[in-house]
Amino acid sequence: MRSVIMHISDLHAGRTFHPHIAEQLAREAHDLRPDLLVISGDLVQRADFLSQWEAIIEYLRRLPEPQLIVPGNHDVPLFHLVERFFRPLDRYQRYISTNLNPLFERPGLVVIGGNSAYGLTIDGGYVSREQQRTMAHLFARYPDDVCKIAVLHHGVVRPPGCEKRSIVRNAAEVTQMLERSGVDVLLCGHHHVSYVGIAGNTKQFIICQSGTSTSRRIREGERGRNAYNLLTIENATIHISQRRYVETSGRFDLLGEYAFQRHGARAPVL
Repeated sequence: MRSVIMHISDLHAGRTFHPHIAEQLAREAHDLRPDLLVISGDLVQRADFLSQWEAIIEYLRRLPEPQLIVPGNHDVPLFHLVERFFRPLDRYQRYISTNLNPLFERPGLVVIGGNSAYGLTIDGGYVSREQQRTMAHLFARYPDDVCKIAVLHHGVVRPPGCEKRSIVRNAAEVTQMLERSGVDVLLCGHHHVSYVGIAGNTKQFIICQSGTSTSRRIREGERGRNAYNLLTIENATIHISQRRYVETSGRFDLLGEYAFQRHGARAPVL
């Protein structure tokens, strides 16, 4: 069965949120009518402020369902130190979801989220052993012919130009878990740069990273603009279309297209 996933990330509701671009993103999301909308973290700019959670809740209501959401490091309080160190995801779980391993399935596809955000760092990520076990256990329920997609906020590789930016601290360990689980694609964000590449050694998987979809906190260069990804999952192929916002057109235009064989060789076709 053909499936379409729209992947957005790093919304950053708050002072860096770009309402005009957010409006266009919502319009395109409803026009595309994806089977699933994935949001890979950093919903708010500062988790300390109730107003930002209220704003993002209101915005999420205007986006199509179903949605699969995972937290990012900005969804952990920065200034409330007790919460940051001892209850880092209390606010996320209060306003968004108590489920840190959301799951979506339809014939031929399963998408499973995990948490890489924690309170001991401002920027970095870490996927705990418990999170890894949970994700591996959930993926193990599905046979090899099912397309398996994982979602984290932090990635396991640094895209070109992001060599100083953080990834999950235990990237090698998480990569091995994803390989053992037979994951086809890892959807992530964090760097505010659009990137499609390959990770892993024995059973490689696709890295599909979204730039910030609605924030003014963009990086330099074409791939650092406001962006999202559109994935089309077919029986033998995964197609990825990168879309980035262009001021002159007032919409998200095509940035790049890729096609990958499912399982086995991962040679991309541009």
